[in-house]
Amino acid sequence: MELGRRVALRAEHRMLIDGSLVTASDGAEIDNVSPATGAVLGAVAAAGGQDMDAAIGAARRAFDAGDWSTNRALRKRCLEQLQSALEAEKELLREELVAEVGCPVMTTQSAQLDWPLTESLRYPSHLIDDFTWERVLDGGGLFGERNVRMVVKEPAGVVAAITPSNFPIEVILNKLGPALAAGNTVVLKPDPHTPWNATRLGRLVAEHTDIPPGVVNVITTGSNEVAAQLGIDPRIDLVSFTGSTAVGKALMRTGAETMKRMFLELGGKSVAIVLDDANPAAIVPTAVGVCVHAGQACAATSRMLVHRSLYDQAVSDITEAYQYVPVGDPVDPGTLVGPVISAAQQDRVLTAIEGARRDGAEITTGGGPAQGLPAHLAGGHFVAPTVVVGIDNSADIAQHEVFGPVLVVLPFDDDDEAVRIANDSAFGLAGAVMSRSAERGMAIARRVRTGSFGVNGGMFYGADAPFGGYKSSGIGRQCGIEGFEQYLETKTIARRERRRG
Repeated sequence: MELGRRVALRAEHRMLIDGSLVTASDGAEIDNVSPATGAVLGAVAAAGGQDMDAAIGAARRAFDAGDWSTNRALRKRCLEQLQSALEAEKELLREELVAEVGCPVMTTQSAQLDWPLTESLRYPSHLIDDFTWERVLDGGGLFGERNVRMVVKEPAGVVAAITPSNFPIEVILNKLGPALAAGNTVVLKPDPHTPWNATRLGRLVAEHTDIPPGVVNVITTGSNEVAAQLGIDPRIDLVSFTGSTAVGKALMRTGAETMKRMFLELGGKSVAIVLDDANPAAIVPTAVGVCVHAGQACAATSRMLVHRSLYDQAVSDITEAYQYVPVGDPVDPGTLVGPVISAAQQDRVLTAIEGARRDGAEITTGGGPAQGLPAHLAGGHFVAPTVVVGIDNSADIAQHEVFGPVLVVLPFDDDDEAVRIANDSAFGLAGAVMSRSAERGMAIARRVRTGSFGVNGGMFYGADAPFGGYKSSGIGRQCGIEGFEQYLETKTIARRERRRG
């Protein structure tokens, strides 16, 4: 049976609202379209305003009237149940991700599925026992009286979790795990291009866990107006959003009216810096890494800064390598570059490349739709791996996130210039440096203003490692202790005691 049909037969098209799996109140649905073929895979419920209102109301009641926020033993048991349920359907979820996300199957063996499934719920579940929920302060008190003071950590309340299409289940689990472990209730709104992994999770919550009704709600909608309720409704306490900087800024504006707390993990234009003492053999693998999952990764190092002494050879080697990067069916284990998520995104990527040409850039390879694909992929949204040179860092394509398999290669003359170029960006999400000197690499890492940085291939990913950005790359951190505390409020309690004697 063809993958799309097989996945569609097993997919969950209903939403989860207040503990029940439901269709939209008006029966509306959204088509789920394969980015690899352009064919409709199936459908999912399309929530209207009434459905979103019901989900927010359910989350509010569950937080205010239930014991989820205070019952740590229940929270831990429920997260363990959800972990087991996800593991039982791991291979079905893998097929589903490949079909609706268009991610190469090889990526599901790392950050797309296997890594987050291993630790994204387990880590916050362990924190339920290990985290310091209360601490006592020393001293205090006036006029012969004594203050007993405590700092108490409490859940923020109702969390709106808004997730993207590029690594959907990874982001969902890294939001849901700490939010629930901290005692919050959640309204999850996945990207409408990739809804089934979220609705599957909703079904697992309903059928395989003791999570009380309303604690987790999953709403699928293609309406920006309906989604905007999450940023406006006063019953939402915290918005946890991963996506574009433009949408993040819009959420900040709308959320300001009700003083919502914001966690925003936004875009990037990250750098890989190749110093003059770098191992030349490491340059091409780093450059090719930008193409993984068609470049749809916010932390992709899509600006490569190469010392001028290595620049010409590096451009030649990268250009040749990009011509052989495997582009094709994401089901094929050998595919590195699948489709971008939609026809609109394909158009945005190609428009950015054309803009670079108008700015005087040289496109050494690629620069258009991928060619030579099998007939069944003719309707897919593929972009050829593309290398852009001959511009400086002020060009639009060096400043703006493209979210496609496009690498900009820029020269520099010394370490200070490399750092200056790296920091000459509105973004500050991630970065990397290559040097035979670990000390020199670390010195660069400390000077580049990004939330994460890799030295000589060091990988910062992990449920225990805070991830997020400086500047327009966002506010707050996902994962780690910092990510857990993102979902908590802090209360100081003082009790007056009279001194005796």
